[in-house]
Amino acid sequence: MIDRLPIQHESRQSLANELHARPFPELRAPSRAVHIAFKKPQSAAERNPEDDRAHLRALLDRHGAQHPAPGADHWAGRLGRAELKWERHTEFVTYTLFLEGEGEAPFDSAPLALLPRDWLDQAPGVVVAASLLHVAQCAQGQDPVTVLSAGLEDHFVRESFAVGLILDGDAIAGSDFRIHEDGMTRILVIAPPGLGPRRLGRTVQRLLEIETYKSVSMLTLPVARRISGRLAQIDRELSALAQNIAADSSTARETLDALTSLSAEIERTSAESAFRFGAAQAYEAIVGERIEVMRETRLDGRQTMREFMQRRYQPAMRTCRAAERRLAELSDRAARIANLLRTRVEVAMSAQNQSLLESMDKRAALQLRLQETVEGLSVVAISYYAVSLGAYLLAPLAHLVGVDKPAITAVIVLPVLLGVWGTMRRVKNKISKD
Repeated sequence: MIDRLPIQHESRQSLANELHARPFPELRAPSRAVHIAFKKPQSAAERNPEDDRAHLRALLDRHGAQHPAPGADHWAGRLGRAELKWERHTEFVTYTLFLEGEGEAPFDSAPLALLPRDWLDQAPGVVVAASLLHVAQCAQGQDPVTVLSAGLEDHFVRESFAVGLILDGDAIAGSDFRIHEDGMTRILVIAPPGLGPRRLGRTVQRLLEIETYKSVSMLTLPVARRISGRLAQIDRELSALAQNIAADSSTARETLDALTSLSAEIERTSAESAFRFGAAQAYEAIVGERIEVMRETRLDGRQTMREFMQRRYQPAMRTCRAAERRLAELSDRAARIANLLRTRVEVAMSAQNQSLLESMDKRAALQLRLQETVEGLSVVAISYYAVSLGAYLLAPLAHLVGVDKPAITAVIVLPVLLGVWGTMRRVKNKISKD
């Protein structure tokens, strides 16, 4: 029995190697395949690749198989009575066992004996996808639907069983995409006698990839649901901040502090979930491509795998995309509110600056009037001292001509006053020009 554990968040890294072409096995019907994908609960994209290779070597040593080349990311070879295909991906590592010939039952777990329990427990990660695939062969001239109806459907949950003709009607493939009691998902292929081993191998590989990438992409759904509730709260808080700015009901400092806190939380959430959302998009695209190349058509009015994905898988992916878009929209909205707050502060500062300039103009005009008053008093004071000095200077001459001092003082007052006033005016004009 395979234990499948929940997965949380991973770090960001390129998913380019997920799209690289891998060699397909050659299979003959009847045959079986066991497919298991391991993934670290956290920081899977940043895991040590040697841990995956060491785990593979430990399995190969138990069966006396040859080790892969140093630094290899995929290996295929004989493992006891089965063919093993090992692949190391960005986030996870897969082990696929292919066995030809009939088993005890179409979906028995006997092939799991090649993967010892203690070895499974030592895996550098947990199981995120596990599948049992059974390939049944039609007899010459036998209708594949007859083979399907002869007890094979009983191994699936009928309510969710999706099955259809594939490869232009040459074969039948189906699955209920359920995790059964043994922890495995069951996949069925009914192949006609003329289906070549390479073509059958490609078909099996693609069906296993559909289940694996579907399971790994669904890891994003819990992340999307978890952040959606908080995003709704952030949305309401941003709306309240915008209303406060419009109503001018809070200080700019309070609004800025609240907006900075929300923006930081949005950016942190975006950084934490960016890899998961990007991975989900890449995996969803791979699932769609694998289903497309199957060229599936309807079988006796039953639901196809494409329809199952549209009804059950695509809504989950749309939920993830909606959460990603909402996170990006909230980031843009926070930026717009920040610009609005900045505009409000700039307008307030402009009003303050205008009031300050008006006050400075008033003070300058008052200072000018005060200065003119002082200038007038200066003219009087200088003229007073000049007249006094002139009276003392002209008094002896006035006595010779029979004029007393008060008379001569009265005579020179007006010329001295005009002279002082004119001199100060010329000095003021010269300073203004300079």
